[in-house]
Amino acid sequence: MKAWWAIGAAALGWATGGVHAEPEIFKGADLALGARLLQENRCAECHVRKVGGDGSGIYRPLERINTPGLLRGMVEQCNTELNLGMFPEEVSAVAAVLNRSHYHFK
Repeated sequence: MKAWWAIGAAALGWATGGVHAEPEIFKGADLALGARLLQENRCAECHVRKVGGDGSGIYRPLERINTPGLLRGMVEQCNTELNLGMFPEEVSAVAAVLNRSHYHFK
């Protein structure tokens, strides 16, 4: 009986793992921190100024950001360009939130 339970638990883990799959680069990222930093640094306002509308046009510009690494790199570029002073784990947290809400890389 114990063996069937273990097999069932493993199968359930595999089945749900695909639903919540995330790129390795974002594993362990603090999503609450990332969301807070997006708000505190007024990222959406900057995006509206850059691309107009609601600012969402900045995501996946001409499909240039097509990997998790490029997404994290773009957040780092904003961090550097705007002198935001975010630490690497904060950049990863912001990128993880953007991945969850806009990019959906697995």
